[in-house]
Amino acid sequence: MKSTAILLFALAAAGCSNAPQPVSPNTTVVNAPATNERPQTTIAHSTENQPGVPVKSGDKTKWTQGGEPVDTKELDETVATANKALTAKPADAAAKKALSVAYYKRAVALTDARQYASALGDYRKALKYDAENTEAKDWIDKIIMIYDSMNKDYPKEGEEPPPLPFTKGK
Repeated sequence: MKSTAILLFALAAAGCSNAPQPVSPNTTVVNAPATNERPQTTIAHSTENQPGVPVKSGDKTKWTQGGEPVDTKELDETVATANKALTAKPADAAAKKALSVAYYKRAVALTDARQYASALGDYRKALKYDAENTEAKDWIDKIIMIYDSMNKDYPKEGEEPPPLPFTKGK
């Protein structure tokens, strides 16, 4: 669990340090072909400055579903069983805790498969059924931080997608 968190932070930090750096217009380039064009920055070649791509500074792009398909059949069954138990006894604290744990375990599997949008939904459900689940809260914050570091919106509560479909042999 801690190693996954460390890995996510390392990936986020590495992604932040790879941002394009502007090229100084006063820098002399050796062996460059002579042209009448003025030097351009690296950023000038990104999609941010392309015609027909209306991107304002600070705007975030929409989140997308990604990651690797993972077999969550057993975890799905555990969630369904815990949900039935809670439906039978809605006031039972142990049933709520069991459902929270089931959602949390599936969320961890989805996080390991880099299906962050789907995992976010399960972490939110785990927190809904057990407000004391600090690990779920921490993962929600980490996933939102990952989306923010990529300058993407994250799924709002209730719009999280289901896990990617898994087929045997993958």
